[in-house]
Order: sequence, then C-alpha cells, then structure tokens
Amino acid sequence: MMTKLSVLAPLAALACAAVSSAACAQTPATNPMPDGSRDMYVGIGIVSSARYQGAASTERSALPVLQVQLSNGLFVSGMRAGIHLGRTPQVEFGPLLEWQPRRDAAGEGDELGGVGDMRFSLVAMPLAAYSDNRLAGMPVIHGRLQGGGFLNYYLTPDWRLTSSLLYGAGNARNGMKLELGVQRLALSLGAHHRLALDAGVSFASRRYNSAFFGVSESDSLLSGLPVFDAGGGLKDARIGARWNWAWSPSWMLTSSVQATRLLGSARLSPLVERPTNLTVSTAIAYRF
Repeated sequence: MMTKLSVLAPLAALACAAVSSAACAQTPATNPMPDGSRDMYVGIGIVSSARYQGAASTERSALPVLQVQLSNGLFVSGMRAGIHLGRTPQVEFGPLLEWQPRRDAAGEGDELGGVGDMRFSLVAMPLAAYSDNRLAGMPVIHGRLQGGGFLNYYLTPDWRLTSSLLYGAGNARNGMKLELGVQRLALSLGAHHRLALDAGVSFASRRYNSAFFGVSESDSLLSGLPVFDAGGGLKDARIGARWNWAWSPSWMLTSSVQATRLLGSARLSPLVERPTNLTVSTAIAYRF
C-alpha cells in the first residue's frame, strides 16, 4: 500500500501561513479507505524561513500542523484542500484549493486578511529612505483563495512526478503559478525512520510576478525603489527533504528542510535581497 504523501507544495509557501503542512502534511494516495473512515494528524512545531520570497532576513514562528483524509477522497493538507478523483494507484488527480497568505511591510504573515493594512499618502521623502526594509512603501498583498488542480504520476511505487496549477493570486486575483516536481518517497532508514526527497521548478504568469516582484511607478514613488516590470516564465527551483520519526503508531516527529532559488524575472526584482532562501521546520504530530 502506497505511503500517504503530499500534493506538491514548496516549503517556502508552507512556512508563511497560519496552518502549514511543512512538517508532516501528507496528502493521501489513491488507495481507497473504508467507507466512513478518516485519517487525521494535528501538531505543533517551529519553522525558520525568509521573511518573504527573496528576503535576506529570516524569522521564526510557531508551526501548526493539520492534515485530514476522508474516505470519499476529500483531504486538507495545511493551506491546501482538494479531492482525489483518480481510481488507479498510478495516477492521482483532482481539484485543488490553496490559501495565499497576506504580505505587508512585515513580510509574509499568517493572517487571513484582517486589521493592520498599511495606509499610504504622498510624502516629501519616500518611505524607503527611513528604512532598509524593501517592502516599506509597497502595497499590501491581501490573502487570497486560489483554485486549480493537481496531477501526479507514479513512475514506480517509490518515485512520482508531481504537478499543480493554481489561479487567483495577487490583489487582482489573476496570478497563475504552475509547479512541476519529482519525489522519492518513503526511503526507509530503519524501523521507525522515513526520508522523502523532493526537487522541482515553478513557472509564474506575468500577472503573478507583477504582483509579487513588480514595482509600478506609484510603488516607486512611495518606496524609493526603481520601477520594475516583472515578466512571466520560470520563477524558481527548489530541492528539499523530509524526515519522519515515528515514536509510536500515533506520535511522530517530523522535520523538513528546503532550499529555493529565485530565477528569471523574479530574480532581477529590486525587492529581492537574496535569491536563495532556506526553510527549516520541525514539529510533533499526533495521529487520530
């Protein structure tokens, strides 16, 4: 029986949200569960990640963990939810929803919208003149629900190709991102230890990159940054690993590390301080 595994989700995205699957979220494979049954993990840990995509500074925060699998194919894995529609062990596919976290001058936060929106007015000197924070003076990107789908193909029981396409990012709700990857699943390191490896790339539309990496003329006036017209195409490449240590059938310590490097137009943005970011997390999870 195939190990339960995640639909492809970069740890950089997982680390910036209220409920994250970076630690052990493992989306169910297509193997059917008994009717009316469920499988659920909850836990808490800590994550260290870049303050926002391309930031030089890092921040550490609490990492809630949530994963739910129902026998009808519904699943929740951190910030993602979807339905498995595939009926063969080799192919997984279905609709997918994901919450895009809010980004303001403090970076990418775990709020689902709410208070604290920055209010701007014309001033004699750009806000960036008072701060080394490159997000100072840039507009808030509000949290958004994105929709799309996923498709995974098993080359062998231990290797699979993964993909997901999501639309609706940015304040205009029109940004699109495609993620492609390959995973080595559940490499055994003994009776209680499992290691999973992941590598991949993501592509973003022009509107997506404009929202997260572009600097308009009005943004330039308030932030002091040069105007930058971000184009679409290859956005980043990533490589990561996840280690699970099962203490018992119910308790698990799960840790992960992922390096992500911005590429293409995103790499050239004046918002980017460091193109390569590292995300590290560890958490304790309980299985119901």
